[in-house]
Amino acid sequence: MRQRTRKLIGTVTLMVFVPFYALVAMSVATARLGGTSLLTQTVFFAIAGLIWLIPAGAIIKWMQRPETDPDVRR
Repeated sequence: MRQRTRKLIGTVTLMVFVPFYALVAMSVATARLGGTSLLTQTVFFAIAGLIWLIPAGAIIKWMQRPETDPDVRR
């Protein structure tokens, strides 16, 4: 697959994934953290705010892979 195609697919995937992840994290926080302390809420949002970087980083790494097929025109 050409790098240009991977970048398009990865960009669209990230544009869908990040808002979806944010909505899921907010829904979980609303459902589970209603009566908890401020410290618990802060820890949850700190962790939830960093976890999305793992799949996003994997997608970006995949997007940046060089083309391996020598027959692919640039």
